[in-house]
Amino acid sequence: MRLKPIKDLIDKLRRLPGIVERKPGIFYARGKAFLHFHEDPMGLFADVKVDNDWERFPVNAARERTALVKLAAKALARSG
Repeated sequence: MRLKPIKDLIDKLRRLPGIVERKPGIFYARGKAFLHFHEDPMGLFADVKVDNDWERFPVNAARERTALVKLAAKALARSG
């Protein structure tokens, strides 16, 4: 998977408290899978665990990436 197009997003996620990147683009929180990325013909997507359920979000546009960082921060805060 090509993560270069979302390097800015990955860098912002790395700075969130309580998140650990075990492999490039694969993040864990409190020892459990929390966020990872997928690429398909429609573009790039992030799967994020929100309230114990996986939800998929597009991350192709700058506004989508900004929204994902905010969502991830809120999900981490709620699960703590």
